[in-house]
Amino acid sequence: MLRVRVVAAVALGCLGLVSGCSGPADKPARDAKAGASTHSAPTPSATASRAPAPPDHKPVSYKPGSPDRTVRTARGYLVNTCVPKDLRSKATTLTTSDGVHLSALVMGDGPDGVLLDHEQGYNICSFIDIGRQLAERGYHVVIPEYRDHGASEHVAVNEHIDRDARAGLAELRRVGAKRVFLAGASCGGTTAAVAGVDTPLRVVGLLMMSSPARCSLGVDVDAVAAVRKLKVPTLLVVSPGDMEGAVEKQVREVYAASAAPKKELVIDKSGYHGTDMIKRAGASGAALQDRVIAFITDSYDAAR
Repeated sequence: MLRVRVVAAVALGCLGLVSGCSGPADKPARDAKAGASTHSAPTPSATASRAPAPPDHKPVSYKPGSPDRTVRTARGYLVNTCVPKDLRSKATTLTTSDGVHLSALVMGDGPDGVLLDHEQGYNICSFIDIGRQLAERGYHVVIPEYRDHGASEHVAVNEHIDRDARAGLAELRRVGAKRVFLAGASCGGTTAAVAGVDTPLRVVGLLMMSSPARCSLGVDVDAVAAVRKLKVPTLLVVSPGDMEGAVEKQVREVYAASAAPKKELVIDKSGYHGTDMIKRAGASGAALQDRVIAFITDSYDAAR
């Protein structure tokens, strides 16, 4: 019954697979598993020569999308209550090109960045376990929460989340990242790919989980056009049970269009959508999370 409800939720939020995907607004985060790092830490000399971090953004007052799921941190930033207390000090406020304020987590440091874009209808905690592990392995991680979601600013029309992805990339660049791995789920993956095409950062890889070929978000966000230009290691993941196969059809279209010399298509049997393939699928979800992290670290190793 659980899988049936998940598919039904996806169908409501992905009508025609052009308006993003929705699911439960808050989901409990599974404890991140400890793992050996394959990403080398900066040498002391590199750390000593690194430019000092720029000052953080000033806290902003605004109406969040979900006031009942929002708290203000000790530093004055709004953050989703799903964020563990030990990570709330990593919260900040980003401002998009059209002036919308986003709650975001900025974890880790260094020149190797990772952008993690959640599904529409989900929240900043969708990728929080992966983000924590990557930060511990020496990556600079930014997880923006989309407009009108959680602790990000309420807007009358939930469109233009491509601008939210671009704000996340701009933050990575501002805090010193030189390269970026793009990752997202559902329309979060679609927008991450599109935003990555014109970022000044060097893109080293792409992850798209249950991401449709196109999303209509105020403008048409076209992943097919994007992956023809992003010739970087690419991992696509989808469940054949997601929306009775409709999502798999879209993902296969993206896979066929990809110009990446190294590309992988993982057919996950769980029946779940997006990060639920990791967070709600038990042992297979844990294995998929390990595979995702390994793909990111391998992509960075290949880019050296």
